[in-house]
Amino acid sequence: MLTSPVRTPHRDRFRDLIHSLTGISLPPSKVQMIDQRLRRRVVAFALPDTETYLERLLGGALPDGELRTVIDLITTNTTSFFREADHFDYLAEVIAPRVAARSRPGHPARLKLWSAAASEGAEAYSAAMVLEEARRRGHDFDFAILGTDLSQRMVERAIAAVYGQDQLTTVPPDLLRRYFLSSSDPSLAGKARIVPELRRRVKFRNLNLMDTRFPVDRDVDVIFLRNILIYFDPATKEQVVERLAGHLRPGGILLVGHAESMVVRSSALRQVKPTIFQKT
Repeated sequence: MLTSPVRTPHRDRFRDLIHSLTGISLPPSKVQMIDQRLRRRVVAFALPDTETYLERLLGGALPDGELRTVIDLITTNTTSFFREADHFDYLAEVIAPRVAARSRPGHPARLKLWSAAASEGAEAYSAAMVLEEARRRGHDFDFAILGTDLSQRMVERAIAAVYGQDQLTTVPPDLLRRYFLSSSDPSLAGKARIVPELRRRVKFRNLNLMDTRFPVDRDVDVIFLRNILIYFDPATKEQVVERLAGHLRPGGILLVGHAESMVVRSSALRQVKPTIFQKT
C-alpha cells in the first residue's frame, strides 16, 4: 500500500525557500506533489530519496543552476491560445479602438501590452493576433507586447514560437492560416511557428514577480495577470497587484483570471467587469 510522504525539516525549509524566491505558496498538502515533481532530479543524481536530494540542494552540494531547474519543475506552466476568450474580445472591441482614438494623422498611438505570466507565449501571441486583426479592420495604432515569466525554459520556448498541432485547436481557422507557418523540416512535423511579422512585435524575457522593481515601462495600456495570483498567499497577492498597477498608464487595464477577481485589492484600481480592472 502506498503511503503519503511525510513532512520533514528539509521539506519545510524547501517550501519556505520556494515561497521567498517565487511567491508560490506550497502548503503541507502539497508535499506529495513536491515529491512527484522532484523525482526526476532524485534519479538524475542517483540519490536514494527526495529527502537526501533536498538536504544536498539546501546545503549547496548540488551543481550551480540546480535551484533554477527545481523552480522550473515546481512552477505550473499551463497555457493555451485564446484562453478566457472574453478578455480578447474586450481587447479587440474596447481597448484597441480606445488606443486608436489617441492617434493623430501620421502619428499612430502605440499600445503597450504586458503578459506578466507568459509561460510559453500563447497568451502574448493571442493578444498579438487580436491587435493585428484590429489594425487590419482599419484601427490606426501601433503595438508592442512584452511577455515575462519566471521560468527561463518557458521564455526560450516562447521566443522559439513553435507549437504542436494539439496546442492550436483553440486558434480560429482564419487566424491559424494567417499567423502560423508549417515547416518542411522533418523535426518540426506536426508543428507550426508564429509568422515573423508577429514575432517581431512580441518580446520575451525572464522576470520574477517577487522582485521589488520591474524593468518595464510605466505607461503600459494592458497587463494580463491571469491564473498566477491563485498560487500566492494574500499578502503576496496584494503586493504583486500594487507593483503591477504602478506600471499601468492612467486608464490602463489589468486582466486577471476568473478565479482571481475577488482577490484584487488596490486603491489604484476600480473594477469595470468581474475580471477587468482599470487604473484610476
